[in-house]
Amino acid sequence: MRIVFMGTPNFAVPVLQRLIEDPNNEVVCVVTQPDRPKGRKHQLTPPPVKLLAQNYSIPVLQPERVRNPEAVQSILAYHADLFITAAYGQILPESLLKEPRLGCINVHASLLPAYRGAAPIQQSIIDGQKETGVTIMYMVKKLDAGDLLTQVHVPIESADTFGSLHDKLSAAGADLLMETLPKLAAGELTPQPQDETRVTYAPSIQREDEQIKWMRSAEQIRNQIRGLNPFPGAFTSLYGKNFKIFAAEMTDGTTDECPGTVVACHADAFFVAAGDKRTVKITECQPSGKKRMRAADFLRGKPLSVGTVLGGPS
Repeated sequence: MRIVFMGTPNFAVPVLQRLIEDPNNEVVCVVTQPDRPKGRKHQLTPPPVKLLAQNYSIPVLQPERVRNPEAVQSILAYHADLFITAAYGQILPESLLKEPRLGCINVHASLLPAYRGAAPIQQSIIDGQKETGVTIMYMVKKLDAGDLLTQVHVPIESADTFGSLHDKLSAAGADLLMETLPKLAAGELTPQPQDETRVTYAPSIQREDEQIKWMRSAEQIRNQIRGLNPFPGAFTSLYGKNFKIFAAEMTDGTTDECPGTVVACHADAFFVAAGDKRTVKITECQPSGKKRMRAADFLRGKPLSVGTVLGGPS
């Protein structure tokens, strides 16, 4: 089966790797986003999917907009039987969706119809969900709204962060795709329409989503912190400067202090009041202009004292 694969970030790499290794399929082209500036030096950096494709000498297309007529014709020239997307980052035009013999399918990191959109992994943790999964569905012009083909459930453990759950779902998606493709080719799958009454959304994380609102409960604050770890990181402010927090735990302690107030400093952690009168134990952070570090290393210079207010109530 001739396949055009479309994907961009690390999530898509294991999926593409399994496709390449499968002797029953041939990845004839990879479509990914253009190289982008990254880091403090703004060095032009290729997407992870491009690097993998180049390792196997697979042709790579990087259109700025996949719906441009030239991009469409370049993709159609490969006469693929199937288009597969995984975290590609662009919606395909009708001219591509209707072309492949077996259609266009997407590997999405949620149990659709829940969490349509760009940030399903982060949002599921932020919302305190106990389970998520991966869905493979047909693509349509509407975002993540196509008929469902297969799904796999993945538990969200209490210790999971965006990073750990991302890796679990990426591997689960690769496994599910390998199970799905033979059944799809044989016509053994019955597509199921999504229940529109159960649709929820997970749009791209915005700057305001990253800011810690200390008036929230300790559990909500912890979920936000782990849902944004390792990227982009939940933040507050300390002495008027940006201060990121990457790891936190809920405690049994209670306090009458205002939310955001530092109520205790130990050798390895500091404790902050939340909006439900509980405290949050901070164990990993990143002060402005510094690298990410353990709270123990941060506290060694005694930069905090009891009564310091992070960010202020909000």
